[in-house]
Amino acid sequence: MEKNMNIRQIAIIGVITAVICILGPLSIPIGVVPISFTNLAIYFALYTLGMRKGTLSYIVYMLIGLVGIPVFSGFSGGLSKLVGPTGGYIIGFIFMAVIGGWFIDRFWDKWYLSLIGMVVGTAVCYLFGTVWLAYQAHMSLGAAFSAGVIPFIPGDMVKILIAAFAGPQIRRGLIKANLFKVSL
Repeated sequence: MEKNMNIRQIAIIGVITAVICILGPLSIPIGVVPISFTNLAIYFALYTLGMRKGTLSYIVYMLIGLVGIPVFSGFSGGLSKLVGPTGGYIIGFIFMAVIGGWFIDRFWDKWYLSLIGMVVGTAVCYLFGTVWLAYQAHMSLGAAFSAGVIPFIPGDMVKILIAAFAGPQIRRGLIKANLFKVSL
């Protein structure tokens, strides 16, 4: 992270955090783990801000939710969400942002490499979420994987594809408007 962020950079992080706060609560309940738009918002944050600031934006969102503001899926919030069955996914999103962001920062103009980074980051998020879900819900890892990963793969792949194709267009526009520096 840059030693001194200016007010403009902090404001942009705040705006992107607000976007995550708007999309994060929107979810489709399908069981213990709802379909959430948080990961799509994070992918766009990474294209918009880069790995470091995009991850910071997610962490600020997470902290907003942890203090009780209802920004998590299903308009929920509070520490109970983090220690509940879906808490592993909330933590896993940090690693998804770092891994996906690393690939996006280096290969943003090569959609297939950015896509690989988002898939790997999502897989790591799934790992954290599955282990925590199994522990919290007293399920086997297989049962947790079946409940917390399998139903989400098709939708998450669609979200990754949307981000892989729209994200570079967003970044190109930001670069053209001199709002994003290519050298990271």
